[in-house]
Amino acid sequence: MATIDLATLQAAAVVDARGSACPGPLLEAKKAIGKVKVGEVLEILSNDPGTKNDMPLWAQKVGHEFLGSLSADGYDRIFIVRKK
Repeated sequence: MATIDLATLQAAAVVDARGSACPGPLLEAKKAIGKVKVGEVLEILSNDPGTKNDMPLWAQKVGHEFLGSLSADGYDRIFIVRKK
């Protein structure tokens, strides 16, 4: 499997959940994942510290692929591929 450069990855949709406390970012991601096609990437922006832990668990639970996260200026960029 090839390594993906998250810094240059172009997401099909971006959810800006900065300023939203848990479980807000997760709820926003759940709504938005249905708006991207299977195989496309959803990017979630969040400054809630729990989101980095919640997203991989949620993705695994519902059958999507967590690609990873990047730290930005005061928030995290989280990447998930819709698998179904």
